[in-house]
Amino acid sequence: MESKWSKVIIHASAFFAPFLVPILFFLISTEEDVKRLSIQALLFQVIFGILIAIAGVLSFILIGLPFLLVFLAIFWIAPVIGILKALSDSDWNYPIVGRWI
Repeated sequence: MESKWSKVIIHASAFFAPFLVPILFFLISTEEDVKRLSIQALLFQVIFGILIAIAGVLSFILIGLPFLLVFLAIFWIAPVIGILKALSDSDWNYPIVGRWI
C-alpha cells in the first residue's frame, strides 16, 4: 500500500479504531515512516485517553473542566491535521509524543 494512504488511514483511525489500526499497520508495514507514525498514533491515543479521564474526574470539582475541554479539542483536531498533512505528502508528528519517537 502506498505510504501516503497508509498514513491517512492511521490518522483517520482515531475516529473508528484508535488502537487496532495503528497496531496492525505497525505489524504489517515494511516502511519505517509508517511504523514510526503508527507508534506515535497509538501513544497519542493512550496518553490523551489518560489525560481526558483524569480531567473528567477532576471536572466534578470544576478544576478539571478547562483541561477536559483543551484535551478533547486536541484529541479531535490533531488527527484531522495529520490527515491533511498526509494528503499533502508532508511529514507531521503528533503533539507531545512526536518528539519521543
